[in-house]
Amino acid sequence: MVGHLLLCILLFLTIQVKDGAKLPLVQKKFKTLNGGQPEVVALGGYSGFFPSSSTSAYDFAHDISIPGTIQYCNVHFSKDNAGFCIAQINLMNTTTIEEYDPKGVKEYNVYGQKVHGYFGVDYPANVLFDNVTIRQNIFTRSGVYDGAPLVAPYQLFEDRKKMPARVWLNIENYMFYKDHKIDVESFLLNELPRLPEFLSSPEIGFLKSIGAQAGKSNTKLILTFLGLDEVEPTTKKPYGSLIKDLSMIKSFASGIVVPKEYIWPVDKAKVLLPATTLVQDAHKAGLSVYASSFANDRLWSYNFSYDPVVEYVHFTDNSEFSVDGVLSEFPSTASEAIGCINLDNKAPREVHSLIISHNGASGDIPGSTDAAYNKAVADGADAIDCSVQMSKDGVAFCSDRADLMKTTTAAAVFIDRSKNVEEIQSADGVFSFELTWNEIQTLKPKIESFFPDLPRNPANNNNAKLLTLPEFLELAKTVGAHGVFISIRNAAFLASKKGLDVVGTVSSALSHSKFDKQTLHKVMIESDDTSVLDAFKNVATYERVLHLKDAIGSVPEQAVQEVKKHANAVHLRRNSITVAENSFIANFTHTVPAFHAANISVYVGILRNEYQNLAIDYLADPYVELATLTALQVDGFLTDYPYTANLFSRSSCLNEQSPYTVMPVQPGMMFPQEGVAEPPQLSPKDVVDPPLPPVAKAPSPTPAATPNKQASSTTNTLRVGAQSLFYPAVVLLLTIYT
Repeated sequence: MVGHLLLCILLFLTIQVKDGAKLPLVQKKFKTLNGGQPEVVALGGYSGFFPSSSTSAYDFAHDISIPGTIQYCNVHFSKDNAGFCIAQINLMNTTTIEEYDPKGVKEYNVYGQKVHGYFGVDYPANVLFDNVTIRQNIFTRSGVYDGAPLVAPYQLFEDRKKMPARVWLNIENYMFYKDHKIDVESFLLNELPRLPEFLSSPEIGFLKSIGAQAGKSNTKLILTFLGLDEVEPTTKKPYGSLIKDLSMIKSFASGIVVPKEYIWPVDKAKVLLPATTLVQDAHKAGLSVYASSFANDRLWSYNFSYDPVVEYVHFTDNSEFSVDGVLSEFPSTASEAIGCINLDNKAPREVHSLIISHNGASGDIPGSTDAAYNKAVADGADAIDCSVQMSKDGVAFCSDRADLMKTTTAAAVFIDRSKNVEEIQSADGVFSFELTWNEIQTLKPKIESFFPDLPRNPANNNNAKLLTLPEFLELAKTVGAHGVFISIRNAAFLASKKGLDVVGTVSSALSHSKFDKQTLHKVMIESDDTSVLDAFKNVATYERVLHLKDAIGSVPEQAVQEVKKHANAVHLRRNSITVAENSFIANFTHTVPAFHAANISVYVGILRNEYQNLAIDYLADPYVELATLTALQVDGFLTDYPYTANLFSRSSCLNEQSPYTVMPVQPGMMFPQEGVAEPPQLSPKDVVDPPLPPVAKAPSPTPAATPNKQASSTTNTLRVGAQSLFYPAVVLLLTIYT
């Protein structure tokens, strides 16, 4: 399996995205200590994907990261003084040692902490290397690569091609091993081909003991800082106290490794606080600064919008400082941030796929609101979108869906108005067409999260307002959006059951705003109903987009031609383009080339940054998905995070002359699978919808209800209206007779 994987990786590295000849790029400048590019340090190799410190992790980190990436080995020791690379001193969760020795559990005091598990000092090296394999110790990550043998530090000094490699060894528990008669210095000086380029430890005593020998070999000694309140074993002082004495540290070390929060603190609400001056102070003292704890699949601060590249650039490419290196479990993403991301929003686009917002910048702001649309344009969206809903009294406004419960406070304010409408959805909801616009305006928008473990910033709730369709169109002009993407749903239901003409309302709004008589703004009308699209045929400048909401695997010519009768473009789900099995990309469909052959544009969505939304072989990195979809020649992205798509589009990450290139994923490359079924073929009969019904006579309006603003989220709100007089009567009677 590992051999096949390494072959696939080599093939992966030959993949190129062809876009004509590219000019060499100007090297970026950084505010590091020496003015050079920050180092990328692969923590345990590519430990975000493979088991930490396995051969596959180290090989993959070497192959997919920026040239010069440093291989980091956390060294622990066997009973007979042999070193091996492993993530932590306790082997229980990182290896299969329990299977070899089920009764071997012991408990040791490690710097005042009782640690219960398995320890290398209880086994000779041959037992460990011959009988124990490494496994993924973070159980939210895939374990399909478990089973690799232990790696000795000397194995890292050359890569697979026998070329010298850059190595960083970390001695994590020096005093513990010294107490157990392990001679760390002897191992480093006698068992390795040479001392590594970097040698670190959280223990000052070790760094001082190895200092003379390190100086002779030009090895950089680095003090690793743990938590602010944790105690350094040699001095017995908290690391938070030691960080204040940089001149003392400079007397025996050339640099420091610090957790990210030493540089950018984060408050309890997961919001960044102002940066400290640690990096600048350390540079003044002549110390390099390396930031640690980077991983794409962990939430740290909402400020980064689940975009790991944005997190890295906060440390490597801000106006005040740059760290000298980052220790990362996903070194390819660190490589992107350093090697190919361009923060200049005026830089020319290298990727020209259209960036279409989804409910505005809804990853950061409550969707379909003025603030979300403003941010989307500021973040680089080419077009902003409005999914048109209708109020009971015929006002068209922007909202993701007719049910307002998940995107507003409707569940708290109008819970007594919830009902089931099978034509819209199976679950009960509070629907826009059951509320007047005045009632809807009393609701507060709220940000919607799609993954329970990855909430979007709750602090942004309610800081925006919903817009009518005319207000949206005026905003699009005012903020300089290049296009609008108007989505129409449930038109037949609204016409026949509610007497609401959403198609006519949208057409009139566009005409009134002069969008039908101009070419400055691109106008896209999107619907899953071909009869809706046909209603806009008479305006040649409108692009009609058919939303194929179900996954499709292939498109026969007859179906393509049927689509072409009604639409100029299609909006496809991601799994209509890339087929995943067991969360790995297994196949690419032929939908994009089939539609392109008929001159039909293909837009794909919805893209989201959260790593749980990404296939495993995207490496928890939304830029790898963008690179893959770009290589498949999609014409546009619908995204909750326009800023990420814009950063990618202006980067050099697909430029062969760039210091770093993001490679698109190839099906089955990372985890070969057989017999993977594709989604069903698109049938011509699935394309065409029946004609829209006539608009039924609207029911007589009822007096508008005024919501009880004092109602809590768990209490039904009482309202005065023609349909709810019973409730206040009951309250009055109860008041009289109690």
